Amino acid sequence: MHKSSCFSEYDTLKKVVLCSATYMTIREPINETQKQFLKENIDTELAKKQHQQLVQVLEENGVEVLLLTPSEKYPEQVFTRDIGFTLGNQVFVAHMAHDVRQGEEQPLIDLLEKELITYTNLLEDKIEGGDVLIDRNTVYIGVSNRTNKKAIEHLQSLLPTFEVITVPFTDTYLHLDCVFNILSEDEALIFPGEIDEDKLKILSSRYNLIKVSEEEQATLGTNVLSIGNKRVLSLPINKEVNKNLRDRGYQVIEVDISEIIKSGGAFRCCTMPILRETPQ
Repeated sequence: MHKSSCFSEYDTLKKVVLCSATYMTIREPINETQKQFLKENIDTELAKKQHQQLVQVLEENGVEVLLLTPSEKYPEQVFTRDIGFTLGNQVFVAHMAHDVRQGEEQPLIDLLEKELITYTNLLEDKIEGGDVLIDRNTVYIGVSNRTNKKAIEHLQSLLPTFEVITVPFTDTYLHLDCVFNILSEDEALIFPGEIDEDKLKILSSRYNLIKVSEEEQATLGTNVLSIGNKRVLSLPINKEVNKNLRDRGYQVIEVDISEIIKSGGAFRCCTMPILRETPQ
């Protein structure tokens, strides 16, 4: 069996699952960002080009990209992060909460089986990968409209060696990774004012929190993707975030996926890591 392993959001990314934007469209708006763009909708051709560029940048940086088979039935399939997640040495297939996304699990299962990657299917649990972040022995899970406490308790029972911390946040944003994202063992991005105060204290005690402005939050400034060795994929438009990262010694790789973010997700949402290399 091929191995899967993911113990952080920032170790060197080796293998990741993406899905092309072939059928990307806003069919029924399922978040605030989509409501905003419903009229003009998404230029699918442009989204496809931008997504190909993203795949190319990942491959140029030594990441093996596994592509799901896109289906016209699933207009949100480009956001592979939510369909599953890798915690420690286990891949979990999530149960999608919104009916627009139900059924997306099957193409992922088909791919994992084809690649001989073992997985645990969370059949009845309401949980999505955008709410799940890992940092060594700790897993942070957002309590949202898409992820409920029962699912989190079940996951904790399957991960006895990990500390699972629930992080409630406001329902303005879809997933935890739209307001909080871990960059290294001591730094994280945060959009202030959304996370439960007691949990914010815990996060502040563990990380230097780099604040994202309201303006750059609107263009998903928090939702970057770390690919290891302090390399971070980010949107060119989020100049302040990019400057803050560069000032702290990160190499910011700018990729324009501005068409894709109209559907409410950016780099982290579009990528589901299967393998990150843990430093020895």
